[in-house]
Amino acid sequence: MRFLLVEDNRELSASVAMRLALDGHAVDAAATLAEAADCLAAASYDLILLDIMLPDGDGRAFLARHRRAEDRTPVIVMTARSAVSDRVDALDTGADDYITKPFDFAELEARCRAVLRRRGGEAQSLRSYADLVFDPFAATLTVAGESRDLRSREMRLFELFIAAPGRILSKDHLCDRLFSFSEPVSDNAIEVYVGRLRKKLAGSRTRIETVRGLGYRLTDQAGQGGGA
Repeated sequence: MRFLLVEDNRELSASVAMRLALDGHAVDAAATLAEAADCLAAASYDLILLDIMLPDGDGRAFLARHRRAEDRTPVIVMTARSAVSDRVDALDTGADDYITKPFDFAELEARCRAVLRRRGGEAQSLRSYADLVFDPFAATLTVAGESRDLRSREMRLFELFIAAPGRILSKDHLCDRLFSFSEPVSDNAIEVYVGRLRKKLAGSRTRIETVRGLGYRLTDQAGQGGGA
């Protein structure tokens, strides 16, 4: 998943970005609303973490414009304001959730997971496809009753595939979802992670196929000929 973090406290921003990166998320950090607007113009995001009091304006006004533009990207507001009226105002403006500073990173991560599940209309964390079960909370794939651990980036990549089985996902799209602007990305980065996932899928009828010149897609090989 790719997140946009809009926070002017450099220390907090770096800490949040580092914690989310450990979970395999790509995080672009913006210290002002202008920087956030530039990021949104250049990339699409799965979630926005938005401070309210920023050097060049109020995050709520930014959120209101975001919603008027019919952008439904989930937004979690982060602020030191704890009054009920502040929380209600943020939610009425279009925030999907609200967390008060100082917060525990574990709570922030849980709120991110909950908002992303709601966005996908998923009440449960487990995802099933063909003969496997994917558990993003436990970071595991279960094939024929055998549980296989996924590293953080492998897990985020498989989330993209299982969210769109049968759909061709280009390398550019996968890079955009997995890596932030600040991360150096080698030409074969996606091939490396796809290769790792294919090893984890050994023994399953599920395959990650290479579609020459286009990208990759997750398929169920039951009743099909050919290979990946």
